[in-house]
Amino acid sequence: MSNNLDQKLPWALLLLRLGIFIVMFVWALDKLLNPGHTAAVFEGFYGISGLSGTITTILGVLQILLCLAFLAGFWKTVTYGIIMVMHGVSTLSSFPQYIDAFNNLLFFAAWPMLAACVALFMLREHDTKLSAS
Repeated sequence: MSNNLDQKLPWALLLLRLGIFIVMFVWALDKLLNPGHTAAVFEGFYGISGLSGTITTILGVLQILLCLAFLAGFWKTVTYGIIMVMHGVSTLSSFPQYIDAFNNLLFFAAWPMLAACVALFMLREHDTKLSAS
């Protein structure tokens, strides 16, 4: 890489990591603070009904731990990969909303974030700024 790209790429990847973290972390907090919403999302989008408050709390805590490891840059192949797959499943499970596009415009924000997750995963070895590894 040229010196200019060597300097800019780690900063760009850090910004992607921070942006993805913000979204995933808020989703994790939602599981803790609003378990009823989480249960409704799991039922409506994934066909999983009857999620208890205990299960949503456990999922929220696990997702927060994952998000913090992701933010810190720990175990990049694993943490970046899990975040990418989680967001990919979420994006694809929303397919019916894309059909009625103009009544569900916010759902389309998932696609550039998915692209960011894929790009960050592909370039994870270059994501070195404020990263544990």
